[in-house]
Amino acid sequence: MLRFHFTPEDRTKVRVATEPHALWEIAVSLHRLQTREGRWAYASWFRDARAALRRAGLDRTVKSFLLPLFPRAGYFPDFLTPPEGTQGLDAGLEAVLATPDDRVNAEVELLERTVGAPAWTRRLGERGMREQLVGALRAYHGAVIAPHEEHIQRRLHAERARHAHTLFHTGTEGLLAELGPTIRWRSPVLEIAPYPDHRDVPLAGRGLLLIPSHFCWHAPIALADPGLPPVLLYPLHHQPATTRHAGSPPLNALLGPTRAAILRASATGSTTTEAARRAGVTPTTASHHTAVLRDAGLIASHRHANTVLHTLTPLGAALLEQKPRQDG
Repeated sequence: MLRFHFTPEDRTKVRVATEPHALWEIAVSLHRLQTREGRWAYASWFRDARAALRRAGLDRTVKSFLLPLFPRAGYFPDFLTPPEGTQGLDAGLEAVLATPDDRVNAEVELLERTVGAPAWTRRLGERGMREQLVGALRAYHGAVIAPHEEHIQRRLHAERARHAHTLFHTGTEGLLAELGPTIRWRSPVLEIAPYPDHRDVPLAGRGLLLIPSHFCWHAPIALADPGLPPVLLYPLHHQPATTRHAGSPPLNALLGPTRAAILRASATGSTTTEAARRAGVTPTTASHHTAVLRDAGLIASHRHANTVLHTLTPLGAALLEQKPRQDG
C-alpha cells in the first residue's frame, strides 16, 4: 500500500495537471505493449502502434533500448518522468538530458538491483548515451503517441471539468475521494491499494500533483523517491470501444434543441439537474436525453454520491466543434 500523509497546508496544494505529461505517457504506453491486461481499452491504439513502429523501423529500438528501462514492474528510474513533462515533450526530454550524472547512476543501479537491466544501462550516466535515449524517446512519441494527442487532450480536459465541478461543490476532500476504485481518501491520508510496495510519504507542505493518464491502466503510479516533488499518476476511465455509424438510431435521435443544449452543458461538466435547467426541461426528461447521448458515445457519466456528472467524450467534443459549412 502507498499512503500520502496530508497536512492542512497540503490540502490547499492539490493540483491537477493541465496537459498530458508526455514522459509519463511514454512510460505507461510502453507498459501497455508488455501486457494484455486492459487490451480491450487500447485495441485500436495497439494495432496502430505496432504498425507505426514497424514503418518507422523502431521495433528493435523499443525492444532492446526502451523496454529494459521501462519494465512493467515495481520500479523504473524516476529521472525518466521529470516534472517538466507537464510542459510538453521538448521540456521533458531536456530535463532527462540535464539530469545530474550521479543521480542517473544511482537510479540505474537501483533498477539493476531490484528488477534487472542490461549492462549498457550503466552508461546512461554519460551524456552521449542519454542523447541516444532522448532521440529514441522522441521517435517513439512521434510514431505512437503524437497521432493520438488530440484525443488524449480531450479526455484530460473532460477529466479536469469533472474535478472542477467536484472541487466547487465538495472541496478538495471530495476531489480526493473520487479519483478511482483503488484510491481511497481516509482523512488525512490518501491510500493507494494494491501497490507494489508498502510506503508512507509525508507531503510535509509540498502538496500533491495529480496527473490523469490515458495509458495508465487500473493501478496508479507514484515516483519511487519520496524526496522528489510528490506526484500521483492515475488512470482515466475507459469505455469499451464501439463503432458508431452516422445512420444509427442513437445519433439520429440527437436531432433537436433539447439534446443539443444538454450536450453543450456537458462541455464544462454538468449534473442532470444542471443540464435540465440549461435545456429548460425537468430532471426526469433530462435523464432520458443524457441516456441517449451516452448510448451514442457523446457523453460520459460519472456517479459521485447522489449526483451524476456528465462530461463530453472526444466524439462529443468533436461534434460540438464542427462548424456549419458555408455554401456559395
